[in-house]
Amino acid sequence: MPGMEHTITIAAPPERVWAILVDIERWPERIPTVDSVERLDEGPLVVGSSARLRQPKLPEAVWTVTELTDGTSYTWESKSPGVLGVASHVVEPHPGGTRLTLALTVSGLLAGVGWLMTKARAKRYVETEAASIKKAAEQS
Repeated sequence: MPGMEHTITIAAPPERVWAILVDIERWPERIPTVDSVERLDEGPLVVGSSARLRQPKLPEAVWTVTELTDGTSYTWESKSPGVLGVASHVVEPHPGGTRLTLALTVSGLLAGVGWLMTKARAKRYVETEAASIKKAAEQS
């Protein structure tokens, strides 16, 4: 299954990093790889929560939370014809702050071809998202 993982250390407490990570409605103002987020439900993120994301040079996608451990991690997935994308977000205490790990995997009939076409962009986006969360958490 094609995919990638990126880990970054943040000089902020895990609670602050988690708060920024799950405040997905504010991602467009904090993360340049996200043009817009439209929540398709209300309230805090829980298993079953969905949001429509628009990102530069990618098709619009609806992401649905499939796993969530409050304060620690969540995973969500997006389905499109022939491809299932799964993204995980993990917040862990680390000396001096927090370790944030973002991961993305793709599967399905068209995943291999799609990954070849988008791997470099996906890597840049995940790294930019992690750096943007770090910046927001360390400035708070």
